[in-house]
Amino acid sequence: MNSKGSIIRRLTGRHLRLFLAAAFISVCAGAFAQDPDALPLPNDTVVDAELLVKTPIEAEVSEEDGHTVVVADDYPYGFDGKKIFNPDPTRAVWMSALFPGLGQIYNRRYWKLPIIVAGFMGLGYGMSWNNTQYQDYSNGYMDLMSGDPNKKSYMNFFPPNTDEDSLDKTWLQSVLKSRKNYYRRNRDLCIICMVGVYLIAIIDAYVDAQLAHFDISPDLSMDISPGFYTEPMTRKYAIGLNWAFTF
Repeated sequence: MNSKGSIIRRLTGRHLRLFLAAAFISVCAGAFAQDPDALPLPNDTVVDAELLVKTPIEAEVSEEDGHTVVVADDYPYGFDGKKIFNPDPTRAVWMSALFPGLGQIYNRRYWKLPIIVAGFMGLGYGMSWNNTQYQDYSNGYMDLMSGDPNKKSYMNFFPPNTDEDSLDKTWLQSVLKSRKNYYRRNRDLCIICMVGVYLIAIIDAYVDAQLAHFDISPDLSMDISPGFYTEPMTRKYAIGLNWAFTF
């Protein structure tokens, strides 16, 4: 009996070892069959779970000649084989700051250049004309207030045969002062507007370059639908609107 028991124990242990070896081999084969490129990692290796999830590649799909062409978003060339223009906002700002209109040319928005040039030319002419009028009235006002008989530039505003003694000096002083202040205000306003056009040109160049590839596809939509809700405090039903944007 003892010899039979030892034989049975030896056979049982041998079968158990064979069973465990077969199970280990099947588990390893299944693991490598799921991912043929996988390599065994050391026991002390920590794997981030996010790295094991494969992120789908964002791509554009186009059908040409019955064939489907998939192009990644970061691919620098279009379907026609030409390189897609992607303006740099920083460069557009510096070019527009260097000379108004260069940023719009860099962004290939050529139709905006005449608007900027016309704005600067109109405001520049207005500033120059108002400054000339301001200088004339300012000199006339100062000559009138000085009382110097050799300085009578204020008479240039009247016809040559005008008698100076027939003029009301109080009235003339008031008119010269008001005209001087009027043209000075207009000159300063033109300068402020020129600075405004300059800043607007810079901002427009930056925004235009930043939104050069903004998605304006038909997928952009807005949906409004009725909704029923339950108030958390009173547990009463309420009616409202669901406002959803699709982009």
